[in-house]
Amino acid sequence: MAGALPYTLLAALAAGTVAIRWSNGQSPAVDLALCALAAAWMLWLHTLHPAWRSRPRVMAVFVAGLIVIMAVLVVRAPWFGLFTPAGYIFAFRVLPWPGRLAGVAGVAVVAGTAQSYALELDTATGLLFYLIVVAANAIPLCGFAWYAERTDRRNEERLRVLAENAALHEQLLVQAKAAAVHEERERMAREIHDTLAQGLTGIISQLRAAEHADPASWRRHVATATGLARESLAEARRSVHALRPEPLRTARLGEALTSVAQDWSALHLVPVQVTTTGTARPLPQEAEVALLRAAQEALTNVARHARASRVGVTLSYLEEEVALDVRDDGGGFDTARHSAGFGLVAMRQRIEGLSGTLLVESEPGAGTGISARVPVS
Repeated sequence: MAGALPYTLLAALAAGTVAIRWSNGQSPAVDLALCALAAAWMLWLHTLHPAWRSRPRVMAVFVAGLIVIMAVLVVRAPWFGLFTPAGYIFAFRVLPWPGRLAGVAGVAVVAGTAQSYALELDTATGLLFYLIVVAANAIPLCGFAWYAERTDRRNEERLRVLAENAALHEQLLVQAKAAAVHEERERMAREIHDTLAQGLTGIISQLRAAEHADPASWRRHVATATGLARESLAEARRSVHALRPEPLRTARLGEALTSVAQDWSALHLVPVQVTTTGTARPLPQEAEVALLRAAQEALTNVARHARASRVGVTLSYLEEEVALDVRDDGGGFDTARHSAGFGLVAMRQRIEGLSGTLLVESEPGAGTGISARVPVS
């Protein structure tokens, strides 16, 4: 509709010019030639070559030439001022800022000239009124062009911000997904270490003991290994489904620690004393699991490295935190010279993931103590 408007206006004005010229006994040939030039100018530079509309210099030539043709038409016949809306349309559509402002001002001058055709421009009064008419056309339309430019810039800025926000949102989703995958991998690694690895270690030690045992002891070691295999399989399945460890399924943390310590003591023939201080109270599931796994890992390390004769496990319910201490009277080690293994790293990740702290104290010949503290609020 807007693309046909300039041609429609021009055709109607050309027809009206023919009628007016003939009624006055004049030839419309020059006017028709100018109308044909204007139509050909618009057709070639705008309609037939839409790709040229993105070329600022070509469009500046196009609008400037059209303004010149309109100005000649208006000078010859003031009613061609009705063709100036087409000039405004092209100036707003194809000229970038600030060239658009110059194009709109040029069309406004042509429109003001057409509207002032009856004024005598050779007098000061006539010239003053002419300038007033031109200003009345130019100022509002140039102001509108400026306002439209500001609106366009705000819209572009809004779209840019929305695009940046969308890209940031997508990036955050990707990062969150990657973090979730990494966290799940770490969880599975810790669970495998705390269940399968510890269980397999116990099974291997029992089978090795069975190799050198008499028939009666052999059956006991094999039965113990079989039981460890069943327990490890059950714990592995619970780990896959992110369920609570079996000792915590039906018991509180203190009771679960006692059960784990008794099983460990029966397996390794090392006495363990479990003590609970303070008023026992329910804890978040994550805290109970972390403390239980810390105790299991600490006992596993005692069996592997400490050569201890006794172990003490203390669970302390304090006012703002719960503390777990596991101490043995084994050989100890130099913490400055020995790097932490995966078990200790996994234990630390569990505790610090709950804003807790893990402290390892040990000296050669003086045993080892592990203290894990988790806030309860």
